[in-house]
Amino acid sequence: MSAILLRLLIYAIIGGMIYFSIKRILSDWKKQFRADDQSRRERDRHEAQRPDVVTLKKDKDGVFRPDSTGKSGQKRDRERPD
Repeated sequence: MSAILLRLLIYAIIGGMIYFSIKRILSDWKKQFRADDQSRRERDRHEAQRPDVVTLKKDKDGVFRPDSTGKSGQKRDRERPD
């Protein structure tokens, strides 16, 4: 009887080690993916501040067109013909 309990205990320990190892690996991957996403967001924000980047806004008809406001939020001098 004690051999069966010892075998079950060993299986439980091995199963627990596998479970916690997988949990640790997934946690590490999740942290790395978050760090990558954060660096990508910072890079995109930095690139969006460049003067040669055109911001597209979705118009009323569903077509994406260049934003009619400048970087400062003021209307541009030239309006888009409708």
